[in-house]
Amino acid sequence: MQTFYLGVAAFLLLTMVVGLIRIFRGPRQEDRLMAMQLFGTTGVAVLLLLAAAFDASSMRNAALIFAVLAVLAVAAYARGPNRREKEIK
Repeated sequence: MQTFYLGVAAFLLLTMVVGLIRIFRGPRQEDRLMAMQLFGTTGVAVLLLLAAAFDASSMRNAALIFAVLAVLAVAAYARGPNRREKEIK
């Protein structure tokens, strides 16, 4: 089962590389934000798979912290000063 977890984690890392392309080429800020959300979600999934493969509870804790930080990043973007100025105009 450990080999399966590591294989899925490797596949998810490949999807993160595709997301990296979107971050650099994204035409709008919203596209870049969605790619960064992909990084956060996929990073949490990779950490959880590695925690299951190696039976490491510290990786589970790190995954929980990354999940909370990803939510806070979106909230900060949505409430940021640039978004409020655009809504007023």
